[in-house]
Amino acid sequence: MRLKDRLAGLVTRWYLARAQRKGFDLSKMAMLPDSALMSLRRDGLDPVPELGEVRAREPVSRVDIPFGVNVWLVSGYEEAKAVLGNAGAYSNDFANLVGKGASETHSPGGLGFADPPEHTRLRKLLTPEFTMRRLSRLTPGITDIIEQRLDAMAAVDGPVDLVEEFALPIPSLVICDLLGVPYEDRGDFQRLSMARFDLFGGATASLGAISESLDYLRDVVKKQRDHPGDGLLGMIIQEHGDQVDDNELAGLADGVLTGGFETTASMLALGALVLLQDKESFQLVHDDDAAIHNFVEELLRYLTVVQVAFPRFAREDLVVAGKQISAGDVVIVSLAGADRDPKLGSDLETVVPTRAATSHLAFGYGVHRCIGAELARMELRAAYPALVRRFPNLRLADEDLNYRRASIVYGLDRLPVLLD
Repeated sequence: MRLKDRLAGLVTRWYLARAQRKGFDLSKMAMLPDSALMSLRRDGLDPVPELGEVRAREPVSRVDIPFGVNVWLVSGYEEAKAVLGNAGAYSNDFANLVGKGASETHSPGGLGFADPPEHTRLRKLLTPEFTMRRLSRLTPGITDIIEQRLDAMAAVDGPVDLVEEFALPIPSLVICDLLGVPYEDRGDFQRLSMARFDLFGGATASLGAISESLDYLRDVVKKQRDHPGDGLLGMIIQEHGDQVDDNELAGLADGVLTGGFETTASMLALGALVLLQDKESFQLVHDDDAAIHNFVEELLRYLTVVQVAFPRFAREDLVVAGKQISAGDVVIVSLAGADRDPKLGSDLETVVPTRAATSHLAFGYGVHRCIGAELARMELRAAYPALVRRFPNLRLADEDLNYRRASIVYGLDRLPVLLD
């Protein structure tokens, strides 16, 4: 089962662990109450109306969670920036979710679940590899990958699934190039990235997927350590050597994989759907190179496929938007809700393809802002115009689309289209 009906696995595991410590038997618990999943549900491409109603009434609101767990939902734009930008007041440490023992065994490493100063040290290792100067070396490869996928689509007789043939392969292959890992391993990249969010496989399924992914990447790192290439892993090894060990480097690679694959694939699929549903946007992207930048920024804001940020855990007692948050409380920031807040602009419930770029939160904010944001933009700016120009008669083959029910990363399972 591919990415279907995924839940907020990491946060849920924290609820499970906390409740079990309180003596509750949760072995058969499959999901949180519906009210707790509001920030992960959508009506088509839009957040459910209830999220906007809550934001207007209480930009910081208490979430109805069982077992005596204090959880806060931040859905206002300014309030979201205040939380995301205050790394000193909140912890992202993975141990908060699974406990110290499980963290030592299963921690994915990387940036998303690390606090300063460790986060600062690791980010400094990655930052040079994500400058536009370094990323520019990937441009020819990105163009070739997109053209190869369009060629493959053109060879299909009948409807084409844009998710399978376009949205998934492009970021997978780009990340292979970025990391400097074998092209033939792209299947493992896709499988390992998707499995880590699947809570329906059991409460420990995602932890197992993380472990498998890290085992694979440790082997990749070991090979790069022996024979460093010119990809991200090889460059870090050449420039920093013993300053980073194999586990840390595998964790960083895993973060790049999971952060850059699934999110970009969802953007490619949902962005293509917007183009198919909006003739003005389709024609604009087809005709005007100068319009691509603002169109992509508008799509990033409107879709905000990463619906919630990594959970934050309050280190101290805080007051946010008049609400008293106690030390130890978990704070969930709704990025999708914040990017529809009227404080960010007007008419935000619709796509305005010519809208000037906004200061959206699709990539997060503060020290944990997505380090691969520019790479994602490069892929989107290249892929959308290439798609509509190669297939100017592109249209939906089936209007009955299956959106994910409740997932951290929103998306589609399939997007069948006709090319001519």
